[in-house]
Amino acid sequence: MALVFFVCVRVHTPNPSCRAVPLERKGMVGAEAGDVGRGPFLSLFRSWTSMPTLRSSSSPSSASSPLRRAAGGGQRGLSASSSSSVNALYGDRDSDPTSQGDSDSLSADEGSDFEDSLRRSVKKRAAKRPLKTTPVAKHPKKGSRIVRGRGQKDSELPASDLFDAVKAAKSDMQSLVDEWLDSYKQDQDAGFLELINFFIRSCGCKGNVTPEMFKKMSNSEIIRHLTEQFNEDSGDYPLTAPGPSWKKFQGSFCEFVKTLVYQCQYSLLYDGFPMDNLISLLTGLSDSQVRAFRHTSTLAAMKLMTSLVRVALQLSLHKDNNQRQYEAERNKGPGQRAPERLESLLEKRKELQEHQEEIEGMMNALFRGVFVHRYRDVLPEIRAICIEEMGSWMQSYSTSFLTDSYLKYIGWTLHDKHREVRLKCLKALKGLYGSRDLTARLELFTSRFKDRMVSMVMDREYDVAVEAVKLLILILKNMEGVLTDADCENVYPVVYASNRALASAAGEFLYWKLFYPECETRTGAGRQRRRSPHAQRTFFHLLLSFFVESELHDHAAYLVDSLWDCAGSQLKDWESLTSLLLEKDQNLGDVQESTLIEILVSSVRQASEGHPPVGRITGRKGLTPKERKIQADDKVKLTEHLIPLLPQLLAKFSADAEKVAPLLQLLNYFDLSIYCTRRLEKHLELFLQQLQEVVVKHAEPAVLEAGAHALYLLCSPEFTFFGRVDFARSQLVDLLTDRFQQELEELLQSSFLDEDEVYSLAATLKRLSAFYNAHDLSRWELYEPCYQLLRKAVDTGEVPHQVILPALTLVYFSILWTLTHLSGSEASQEQLLSLKDRMVAFCELCQSCLSDVDSDIQEQAFVLLSDLLLVFSPQMIVGGRDFLRPLVFLPEATLQSELASFLMDHVFIQPGELGSGHSQEDHLQIEQLHQRRRLLAGFCKLLLYGVLEMDAASDVFKHYNKFYNDYGDIIKETLTRARQIDRSHCSRILLLSLKQLYTELLQEQGPQGLNELPAFSEMRDLARRFALSFGPQQLQNRDLVVTLHKEGIKFSLSEPPPAGSSSQPPNLAFLELLSEFSPRLFHQDKQLLLSYLEKCLQRVSQSPDCPWGPVTTYCHSLSPVESTAEAIPQGYPRSKKRRTEGPSRRQREDVSSSQEESLQLNSVPPSPTLTSTAVKRGQPLRGLEEVEEEGSSEPQLTQRQPLSGNQRSRFSSPRHFRTLLNPSGRGLGTRLTRLSLMEEDEEELEIHDELSEEWQDADKHSSPSEHGLDLLDSTELNLEDF
Repeated sequence: MALVFFVCVRVHTPNPSCRAVPLERKGMVGAEAGDVGRGPFLSLFRSWTSMPTLRSSSSPSSASSPLRRAAGGGQRGLSASSSSSVNALYGDRDSDPTSQGDSDSLSADEGSDFEDSLRRSVKKRAAKRPLKTTPVAKHPKKGSRIVRGRGQKDSELPASDLFDAVKAAKSDMQSLVDEWLDSYKQDQDAGFLELINFFIRSCGCKGNVTPEMFKKMSNSEIIRHLTEQFNEDSGDYPLTAPGPSWKKFQGSFCEFVKTLVYQCQYSLLYDGFPMDNLISLLTGLSDSQVRAFRHTSTLAAMKLMTSLVRVALQLSLHKDNNQRQYEAERNKGPGQRAPERLESLLEKRKELQEHQEEIEGMMNALFRGVFVHRYRDVLPEIRAICIEEMGSWMQSYSTSFLTDSYLKYIGWTLHDKHREVRLKCLKALKGLYGSRDLTARLELFTSRFKDRMVSMVMDREYDVAVEAVKLLILILKNMEGVLTDADCENVYPVVYASNRALASAAGEFLYWKLFYPECETRTGAGRQRRRSPHAQRTFFHLLLSFFVESELHDHAAYLVDSLWDCAGSQLKDWESLTSLLLEKDQNLGDVQESTLIEILVSSVRQASEGHPPVGRITGRKGLTPKERKIQADDKVKLTEHLIPLLPQLLAKFSADAEKVAPLLQLLNYFDLSIYCTRRLEKHLELFLQQLQEVVVKHAEPAVLEAGAHALYLLCSPEFTFFGRVDFARSQLVDLLTDRFQQELEELLQSSFLDEDEVYSLAATLKRLSAFYNAHDLSRWELYEPCYQLLRKAVDTGEVPHQVILPALTLVYFSILWTLTHLSGSEASQEQLLSLKDRMVAFCELCQSCLSDVDSDIQEQAFVLLSDLLLVFSPQMIVGGRDFLRPLVFLPEATLQSELASFLMDHVFIQPGELGSGHSQEDHLQIEQLHQRRRLLAGFCKLLLYGVLEMDAASDVFKHYNKFYNDYGDIIKETLTRARQIDRSHCSRILLLSLKQLYTELLQEQGPQGLNELPAFSEMRDLARRFALSFGPQQLQNRDLVVTLHKEGIKFSLSEPPPAGSSSQPPNLAFLELLSEFSPRLFHQDKQLLLSYLEKCLQRVSQSPDCPWGPVTTYCHSLSPVESTAEAIPQGYPRSKKRRTEGPSRRQREDVSSSQEESLQLNSVPPSPTLTSTAVKRGQPLRGLEEVEEEGSSEPQLTQRQPLSGNQRSRFSSPRHFRTLLNPSGRGLGTRLTRLSLMEEDEEELEIHDELSEEWQDADKHSSPSEHGLDLLDSTELNLEDF
């Protein structure tokens, strides 16, 4: 609908009066087209009452620019129509000459929105002193000459190759502008039209401005004509068009505008005709409703403004130089003073003053006509352009633009909802706060918008948050005392952010706030900086204090990585770190020592590996050659420094397991070849001695794993010291083995061991187990003694559980190492059979341990048994290893049953509720959850690799819905993989899961009122999840779903009711679960299933007075008249406020229905589908009016409002099922369809969103032909509702 607004326009008559002239615009009003954030009239009022005006400090009141003369007395030379169009174009108010002086006297500081008093008085001030605008005359002002080509016809367009040259971006832009200037000097009209058409073509418009249009039409009429010719079929235009040919267009376009102003700054810029008319045209185009016009013209206008600002800056410098020369000449003595020189300087100053006023007039016109409207445009790209260019104006010409009147626009736009606009605001402010000379003018702005800038540290866009932190760093450096401690505390937690760029920026802020003032000492008048050892120690003490006292995180590695870019040299000062750790009088607490060791290990790892810790996103693919060179040099430096000191550190902290374990990890980041090249073998001997002492002293898993891995790194045959390290390893294992043999004999001979003996034997087994994991200890033959120990534990139960756990792990590693030896070469049959005997014997032991009293032993036995069964599964002969076939082992049915029972008892249990997550109990529950997830994952792997029967997956699938939060991802992946292996078998397993749950509930509660129990509702939810897991490939799953329904019908009627009883069959309620799969069926399949159900029901005796509700519910789900709602499963929630379906929705449903009809089987052809309107106009269903309540799902309707006895017997009886096949009648099927179209609860909507991912996962490996045959995707999914 066209909107009409009225603008008061000055009509030049002897007695001027205001007259309302209606202007019609499509969709937008005046200069407010595309504005956001304010109402049109309020924003128009504010923009013209508070906008700044550029004024020269020495400007005389009588002087005026061409643009001002065009707004004032210069308008007398214009016609009434052109004047009206110009005023309407600018949104001008009644420009009474008496108000001109007041308007000109408005300074740039007025209208500031920073002070409440000014904000409150803005309307009053505007009423007293209405601002005049500075419209630009379309026609040349008086005194300017326009030379027209005599030989050129008016209707002939000038040849324009500017656009093609700029688009190609191959020619020099200065030569291109010079060529245009030459053509313009020859024929001004033709040259200017060429420039105008260049901007029109840059907008993507196919139309041109002809000489006739330029003579007879105003700017608004020209723009309206071009808008009608604009091709809006495609949304692309040169600034946004894809493709390599348009990639560099914006840069070339901006360069052309810049060069145009630069080349014209001494000639045409002050001519009045070309620039004034160009500004007028760009202002009108920026007000257009066409996005291409608005975007391109705004970019051109802002770039033009930027170039004019640079010219104004040059003029200001020339004026200052002229003033200094004049003062110097005037101060000379009478004999030395040259009057001619003074007169020429005065004339030059007058000329510069006039030029400055001309430029200021143009800038005022661009700012008021374009910027104040487009900085809040609906298009974020336009808003970003405005803010970006304003930032450059403030930096380059701060004396005129760095005022509150201009800064407020940036402050307001900091709240923009688009990322790019906020980013441009922050970058503009960075350029301002980066200069100490400019920060003095930003105090009021900072006090007003500081809170917003601080809050942007937590922006949802990472790049915006990074720029916000960098801006705060500049404020911290250049404006002391502005950021309070509370402001800084909002930035400190960001050092632990997952995004590395953001964390590094926060680390730099932390460095400048806390570390730099204390750790940097200046020498040489501040030109050189050096760091003293005391400063380095201060740095690490401050780092410790921040990490320990802030309590923001538990891992110092992320803090080290955040500070790495700004304080990497301090963090790589390993001399200071190790000296702090080795000092006797260091005055460090236990927590501080542990933290300092973690900082040491983290810095060493960062320098050696060159990548951040786990979980931190970098966005980089690799290191540059320079970074790799630095990394290699750092690795050599840290190795040379730490190799001699590592034994000392181990000796000092050997008694503390928390400190020893990370110190042993330092060997992972060493260049171990330096032990040989630098002749440091004596330090290697010391390290091996300390390692043996640590292993013998500690039994913690972390220490033992770190020690075993460190020894594994040194035991590489490529090193010359391998023999020495291997001898040390043998000594250590001999020591542990001898101790184990002695303690084992005592255990086997005596019936009782004290706690110290039990602890010693368990610690020895843990050490051997840790080393057996990393080293091959087969030659020590640990299998037999450990097996005897486990056999005694199973037979007698006299072995403590602390000993059984590591003994199980030892036997497990022994079997795997033996398999490794046999897999490398052709093994004899005896060796293979011997290994299999050991494996089978161990599996029997683990099976016995599954019934142990101790839960830790049970879980350990389950994990080891699952891994061994997977290793010795049929997969081990894949890849040309058929000689290992004798080792293949498949568990017996009893073992499979015990594994499944263990899973039910230890995994699918209801845990306690978690608290805040910070207490010790919460951490314990989380660890237990992780352990249960590991157990479930091991069992699912056995299923998918064929070790266990796939039917056992029903024990897992039936808990899918109940334990979705804990194990939903694991069960979903298992279900997806099972479907990829065998789709038919997987569907049977899903049905089996529902049968098992139904049977269990039936045995517990009995058949009476079964479908009213909460457990039955949970089963329906599970069935709905299973149904959605079939995905949108309806044709591909057709046979599977039909088979599932048939098997479900058989199960529901498998047990007849008791003889002489009128009750329904006990399994009949299963039909309600089966109804959840009905939306996966085709129409003709539904009819066949109804016929099949009718035949099955004929064999079941039924009393007419005994209604069977589940049969009615199931028949309703199979009713063919549900074609309009087939895409939504029965009972699936609809929105509370259902929107009216458009024609496209009905058209798609009609197409889907016709496609389904083309696939019909030998069944009764359905009647045309009824629309929802037709159904609503039907007669109300007798006896069911009261059940039609909004918000009730269909199953609830069936349960809560039962039919009367006669009605239920009528519709539930087998002889009346044929009535349900007629969709055109007004029977139960039609009216139940009406019920299914009613609005339902929204709480189940998440189910479809979660399980829709399964559709893609399940069918991502299907063939393209299957997707091609899937004709019912849109109908099945009904995407418009989701």
